[in-house]
Amino acid sequence: MSETAKLILNGKEYELPVYEGTENEKAIDITKLLDQTGYITLDSGYKNTGSTKSAITFLDGDNGILWYRGYPIEQLSEYASFIEVAYLLIYGELPNAKELTYFQNSITQHTLVHEDMKRFYEAYPTGAHPMGVLSSMIASMSTFYPEAQNPNRPFKDIEMTMHRLMAKMPTLAAQAHKVSIGHPIIYPRNSFSYTQNFLNMMFALPTEDYEIDPVVDDALNKLLILHADHEQNCSTSTVRIVGSSQSNLYSSVSAGIAALWGPLHGGANQAVIEMLERIKADGGNTDKWIEKAKDKNDSFRLMGFGHRVYKNFDPRAKIIKKACDDVLNRLGIHDPVLDIAKRLEEVALQDPYFVERKLYPNVDFYSGIIYRAIGIPTEMFTVMFALGRLPGWIAQWKEMVEQGEPIGRPRQIYTGANKRDYMPMPLRG
Repeated sequence: MSETAKLILNGKEYELPVYEGTENEKAIDITKLLDQTGYITLDSGYKNTGSTKSAITFLDGDNGILWYRGYPIEQLSEYASFIEVAYLLIYGELPNAKELTYFQNSITQHTLVHEDMKRFYEAYPTGAHPMGVLSSMIASMSTFYPEAQNPNRPFKDIEMTMHRLMAKMPTLAAQAHKVSIGHPIIYPRNSFSYTQNFLNMMFALPTEDYEIDPVVDDALNKLLILHADHEQNCSTSTVRIVGSSQSNLYSSVSAGIAALWGPLHGGANQAVIEMLERIKADGGNTDKWIEKAKDKNDSFRLMGFGHRVYKNFDPRAKIIKKACDDVLNRLGIHDPVLDIAKRLEEVALQDPYFVERKLYPNVDFYSGIIYRAIGIPTEMFTVMFALGRLPGWIAQWKEMVEQGEPIGRPRQIYTGANKRDYMPMPLRG
């Protein structure tokens, strides 16, 4: 705190502390504002409100920067495995060989889920959305591990909960898919890596394994890394505020999954494919839809272009574009929907209208294309997002607990009726 801010209310001056982050981000501390002045701040959507101080992720939207614990996303996606990045986010440093082996082995040993959980899957109606299924299955895990409900456990017990959640999330997600299409469940295999295990559980049959293409495996590894954390977004803030009540990790992450489910958050890549399907159903004339996107009087908007945080470019999109091209080239897929996507991408990268407005293809655009290309159904796209975001949620929950943050309790400005007296039914007008 090297400087202060001054607030003048009704002729009285108040001095407020100013905090500065390690990358020169500045914030006015209003923690004691209500007590000192009787006023609160109004910030709908919390767009200008810092809810916490965090050492996990740095994001600079103006300059297209994303770091995990100080490491640029470009380096991590190029050289690291998703498990390494998960360890980095949760523990604060990249693991050495011994630490990585311990982490990998612990996760591998806990990938199986209790057989009784199969009954839950059987109770869901046909066509149940996998995000709803996954959220409830994660919440139910606290009933299988009741010790996790104690917020004051020793760290080794909390650590096991984190490992169990990392281990079982891919299993639960893949099983939700298998049950939704009426296929038998495929159990995890200890000989596979984290991403290989998930692909096999998603696509294998009881009589044969899924042939895992290394290009597909690499693309999935990159996608999970790119989605692993993204500062204080809607779902991450949800995990922290639920956890602030000393709710257990399982229920906190379950709430995060529910928040991610929304089309304004994690559902963006699903919206991309739905838009492409709509263009295809209309005849596939991309020129027509480009013009509709340019028409300010038309309600149509191109999904997967631009970003509310990244003002110039999405650093994740630059990384995953190459992986997307590699997957399409390797699989040799001829899909009219993906052909439409490539034409839209070409226009957005060259047309002055989109270039000037910085409506570039973002990570949701490319991730949707990759998922469709490798056979993941559209309704599973948001589940894939949750799978990648899991270590970030765990790290944020852990940091919130370790910092001893108070229970979240936003204020409001009341705009309802003034006090009025109750009238019995016969006397009401």
